[in-house]
Amino acid sequence: MSLALENTFPLGVRYMLLSALGFALMAACVKAVSGYGIPVLEIVAARALVSLVISYLDVKRKRISLWGHHKPLLIARGAVGAVALMCVYFSVTTLPLAEATILQYLHPVFTALLALFFLKERVQLSTILCIMLSIAGLVIMVKPDLLSGYSVDLPLISVAAALVGAFGSAVAYVIVRRLSQSEDSSVIIFYFPLIALPVSVLLLGDDFVMPNGEALILLLLVGVFTQVGQVGLTKAMQHEKASKATAYSYVQVIFSLVLGWAFFNEIPTEWTLIGGGLIMGGALINVLWKR
Repeated sequence: MSLALENTFPLGVRYMLLSALGFALMAACVKAVSGYGIPVLEIVAARALVSLVISYLDVKRKRISLWGHHKPLLIARGAVGAVALMCVYFSVTTLPLAEATILQYLHPVFTALLALFFLKERVQLSTILCIMLSIAGLVIMVKPDLLSGYSVDLPLISVAAALVGAFGSAVAYVIVRRLSQSEDSSVIIFYFPLIALPVSVLLLGDDFVMPNGEALILLLLVGVFTQVGQVGLTKAMQHEKASKATAYSYVQVIFSLVLGWAFFNEIPTEWTLIGGGLIMGGALINVLWKR
């Protein structure tokens, strides 16, 4: 039985499924705690604090250096991740959970554009299809009135924040993939809260809100589920080919749909399902084309 499970769901794939569930639960907790009046930057700081403690203990447990070998690249990963996280959390707190998650999966488009302009890589047909489907899906989700008389109430600033978050995720993904060749996963994860915590506290300023008991528990869970997602993602990249592991990460959208319906009474519109399907289809074409 275990051999059949290993053949169907190799270790890297199982790590990615765990990562997807962790990130979906994290987003649900972020949305829930925002309902207690906790500012986004405070949520970022709380997540970073919990992740910093867990990451520090994990690195010490392994008895390896905290600082790694490629410090500039590690710092860059932390800085890009911090900015992307702020944008993602803002979109999660101001958009339905499913829509915010789907918009995050536009990152293959940004990854392809980064590779084209900065790495001079040739854009493959699968990537062109991914870009076309993703743009079409984005338009259908955000502006369906261009195709019909139906209009949606998605705040454009929230959509823009989600897109910036997706772009930052693409940059961070490329950096993590590069660092995974020489750095321990715990060190890579450690640098993210190491940068995010002081930046978010500095930007928060005097807007701190003292959380009550329930909000405090949710803030702690944001950090815990984040750590689950980060560890799963980093280990998946080390145990499995990126294309196969990434394909399984899209199950996070399903998790988010279920969580949004169960806890926030969010029912996706038909335009969200159509546009989201195009975005997800384009992303999967880009990932699975060679296979």
